[in-house]
Amino acid sequence: MSLLNKEAVKRAAKKLKEFDENLFVVELENSAKTALDAANSLNCDVGAIVKSLLIKVQTKYLLCLVAGDKRCSLNKLKNIKNEKNVKMASPAEVKSQTGYTIGGVSPIGHINEIEIFIDNSLSRFSEIYAAAGHPNVIFKINFKSLKQITNAEIKEITE
Repeated sequence: MSLLNKEAVKRAAKKLKEFDENLFVVELENSAKTALDAANSLNCDVGAIVKSLLIKVQTKYLLCLVAGDKRCSLNKLKNIKNEKNVKMASPAEVKSQTGYTIGGVSPIGHINEIEIFIDNSLSRFSEIYAAAGHPNVIFKINFKSLKQITNAEIKEITE
């Protein structure tokens, strides 16, 4: 079975097409489970890879879209959200909140509504790449469109 027929991939692809019919998902021959794997598969700068990181803030969740060459700062998130209890979500929480498994978490097509922050450093690149529901499936988009399709807020969230 093609990875493009998986439910999670179809969900991301549908959201992408609804936003812009010229955007599409691509199945890679090699894994893009990590930002470095994705950059190697796509022959691009690791910073052009969008990491979708689910953060637990008290009892709510926040998705942070971060450049592949940056680290998400939990301390900055604590300050932005004015909360002390901020941590990475568990793999089970990622699956239950987004509908995706770690390594294939897409910035779009979540099964629950999630607040989204986007790292402004992704704007350095004319094209960026994000997971589309599976570690071997991605889509290409520009920063402005990613911000629009996700309804994300630009925040200084990296170190």
